[in-house]
Amino acid sequence: MVWLAALACVFATVASAAQFGPDQYPIKSDEGDPITNFDLTPQLSARLAKLPGQVTVGNPNGDVTLVQFYDLNCPFCREAAADIDALVRADQKLKLVFAPYAVLSVQSAQGALVELAAGEMLTPEKYLEFHRQIYAGRGLIDAPRVLAAAGVIGLDRQELTEAAYTEGMLAILKQNADFGSDAKLIATPAYVINGVAILGHPGLKSLQGVIRSVRSCRKVVC
Repeated sequence: MVWLAALACVFATVASAAQFGPDQYPIKSDEGDPITNFDLTPQLSARLAKLPGQVTVGNPNGDVTLVQFYDLNCPFCREAAADIDALVRADQKLKLVFAPYAVLSVQSAQGALVELAAGEMLTPEKYLEFHRQIYAGRGLIDAPRVLAAAGVIGLDRQELTEAAYTEGMLAILKQNADFGSDAKLIATPAYVINGVAILGHPGLKSLQGVIRSVRSCRKVVC
């Protein structure tokens, strides 16, 4: 019960967030709809650079960094997973960073704790395989399901469980939630690229376009 109460504190911080705001830059979804986006303050960008629990996949020395904040049980995050997988497979110069952002339920938070522990045990390539495996089935994603995915790729489930349920891991998850709340990441998935937050999943082509712009002119829209 103590752990459940602590986990509730993690995701309750964003429960009263406001609705989506305007788009600072003319970023459109693959369907042509405006996507909410805005500059992070320099202070928030500095916090993001030091945020613990982030897992880098793709090219660790990539020329563009894309951070995805996601909740395992967000249906839009699940839909986005295939696009993100295709994105990192196709773009060998992209540094993709996963930031578990468990804000929807206790089950999400429990699964995210296992993810965080696995992130300290796996290579980037193996973590990406692990991430794919988590989303391979349907239904609720909780700790047992994340542990099952870890078992498929060869991690010891008991060892992982012991590493996941610690005060240290809970503190990391809370820092992610606090950052998201302070940065007004009120939709999942949310992305940060070149100091700009993008709320919601704009689609594969849209993300590729933003990445191309950052490479070309160091702006999300040239």
